[in-house]
Amino acid sequence: MTVVNPQARRSSRLSAVKQLSVVLAIACALVACQKEEPAPESAAAPATTAAAPAVTADTAVSAKVTAMTADQLREAARKAYAENRLYAPAEDNAVEYYLALRDKAPGDAAVSSALTDLLPMTVIAIEQSVNREDFTEAQRLSALLEKADAQHPALARLKTSIAAQQEAVGKRAAQQQLTAEEETKRKAELELKRVEDQKKQQEEAAKLLAQQNKAAADKAAADKIAADKAAADKAAADERAAEQRAALARQTAAAPASANASDLRPLSMPPPRYPPEALRAGTSGEVQVEFTVGTDGSVTAARVVRSNPARIFDREAVNAVRKWRFQPVDSPVTTRRTIGFNPQS
Repeated sequence: MTVVNPQARRSSRLSAVKQLSVVLAIACALVACQKEEPAPESAAAPATTAAAPAVTADTAVSAKVTAMTADQLREAARKAYAENRLYAPAEDNAVEYYLALRDKAPGDAAVSSALTDLLPMTVIAIEQSVNREDFTEAQRLSALLEKADAQHPALARLKTSIAAQQEAVGKRAAQQQLTAEEETKRKAELELKRVEDQKKQQEEAAKLLAQQNKAAADKAAADKIAADKAAADKAAADERAAEQRAALARQTAAAPASANASDLRPLSMPPPRYPPEALRAGTSGEVQVEFTVGTDGSVTAARVVRSNPARIFDREAVNAVRKWRFQPVDSPVTTRRTIGFNPQS
């Protein structure tokens, strides 16, 4: 027969009671935790606040910017442009200011030129926003582009790209079942990256615009230098021509009146000797002689211009002309005479 020690039996009962107390305490703690645990998101009440409407071309320029005067817009646009706020942030960028200014001053060529320069950068910014899945910013920039130029060749492509990427991201998010904490973190990182990217992009765009403006200014300066040189060359040529005309006029005024062939008065014009061979042969012909009469009336030079027949009567014609004498003239006179040779005369 086994003998049970009473003291050992009491110790066993006490240990069992203690274990039961511990189990009950743990159960109560679990019940309390379950009561305090928040309801799952799926059981939460639906949001009562409606989502903000998507930005369109009509609402791309904020009411705050639209309310500004033309002078305020022009100054704000100039400042934003200078500080590289080309298309961001919203409500404080050059594109919005210029679009609002265009509505108030449709015929301002400077505004149109500025928008033409800024739109290529806006297109690139839209594509980069889509690539980093910042669709809110992509839609805002797309609305600005549409308001600036509803027929822009890239507009339809960009809108399609935004919609396709949004759908793809939505499907991926549903598959991954992002928690609220992860989504908040993702959005914060996205916002930070967007700000950094836009700052860098706008600085690069500003550098490109500065290079383009410098190239245009250099070309304008070179064109002006060339135009000034051409004008100076023309003025110098005109001045030289005027001086030459003046000098010629002075020479003409100072020089005595020149004589001409009508001023010649013959004193003696003996006929030429008929060459014997031509006379015997009964050959006739003529010779045109050019000769110069000096101021004393004598012939100082004579030459054959043409003869028919050639060379038969040339010598006699020139010899005869050299013997001619005229009344003195004021200045030498050069003229021509045709001398005929006829055996019957």
